[in-house]
Amino acid sequence: MLTVSFARIRAGQEGRLRDWLAELATRQDEARQSMAHEGTRHEQLYVLPGADGAVLVYVMEADDVQRALAAYGASQLPIDVAHRAVLAQVLEAPLEIAPLYECSA
Repeated sequence: MLTVSFARIRAGQEGRLRDWLAELATRQDEARQSMAHEGTRHEQLYVLPGADGAVLVYVMEADDVQRALAAYGASQLPIDVAHRAVLAQVLEAPLEIAPLYECSA
């Protein structure tokens, strides 16, 4: 299953978020370990500019999204602990945006 989430980036924190995402790119082995623990197959993150501030777009593919999110939330892997700390610092509350169309086979 594919899921997409959105959160506004706090004013002045986009650089910190971009730095963290660049660091994640250098820690792919740890990220893959975390993904295996969660049952996640694929992740992508985007930063979209906006008139009211930038928005983080997170795309995840997993067999069971709720299980993956629960595993991530409970994980004590160093990369997950650091990831949660950075996101808590740089993101506002998630934006509730529902898809306008969805189709799967």
